[in-house]
Amino acid sequence: MILELRHLRSLQAIHHWGSLARAAEQLHLTQSALSHQIKVLENYYDTRLFLRSTKPLSLTPAGMKLMELAERVLPEVDATDRSLRQFAQGSQGRLHIAIECHACYEWLIPVLDQYRQQWPEIEIDIRTGFNFEPIAALQKGQVDVVISSDPQQSDNLYFEPLFEYEALLALANDHPLTAKTYISPADLADQTLVTYPVDRKRLDVFNRFLQPAQVEPSELRQAELTSIILLLVATLKGVAVLPDWVLRESLNQKRLTTRPLGERGMRGTLYAALRKPEQTSAFIQGFIELSRRAMDVKR
Repeated sequence: MILELRHLRSLQAIHHWGSLARAAEQLHLTQSALSHQIKVLENYYDTRLFLRSTKPLSLTPAGMKLMELAERVLPEVDATDRSLRQFAQGSQGRLHIAIECHACYEWLIPVLDQYRQQWPEIEIDIRTGFNFEPIAALQKGQVDVVISSDPQQSDNLYFEPLFEYEALLALANDHPLTAKTYISPADLADQTLVTYPVDRKRLDVFNRFLQPAQVEPSELRQAELTSIILLLVATLKGVAVLPDWVLRESLNQKRLTTRPLGERGMRGTLYAALRKPEQTSAFIQGFIELSRRAMDVKR
């Protein structure tokens, strides 16, 4: 097949302008070059595409068939061309986010509200990381950013630091453990620990605090919503380990008390995991900058 996009554009221009001369001018071609294009098609298909005896030029039935194709194909080609150029300029793209940190919703949703205003052409979606492996999904191109506190060594991924945080034990104001300056693992052996419904291997309180000391809480209770966890803690139904940014409002209103985990506290860093080729993308860097700015304001 010799049919090319340039042939469809030429045919469309001749049909629109009604003459070879006007069409050639619009296409920045010589009239002879444009005439040659049409003759090549007519020779290949062994049929005429225009009735040259009419003014303006009229399409034959075969010419109309190609014209219908041009009207279907060229708008889609042009739209895709514009989109790809916008991708390259960083003004259009896809931001599908997976979250390993359940509490991240507390700051992520307001950030995305701002992000939509600044990057209206970016397609946004959120997937939680509880029923699939977020990092594997990132490597396969199924998502574009993973919010994680667990950086990994990888040849094709980059973990961009967003902000630091401290994990604190949240307690009711009249809980007996408020008498302690800091919490040791043994202090949780007789406590009900309230967590999000995720595998314990993704919870720092187990990985970094309880398991190294070979301590298990007396009971484990799960709740999906941060507000429910805070309510359970406030009513002495358990204790919970949460990032400092989640607890800030409750502490300001004096609804809860917190204590550090261990004498030195338990701190961490939240990261945005990205594919290396996309780490400098303007719209992804825009998301990272907004995330950092939001937490700076909260602090």
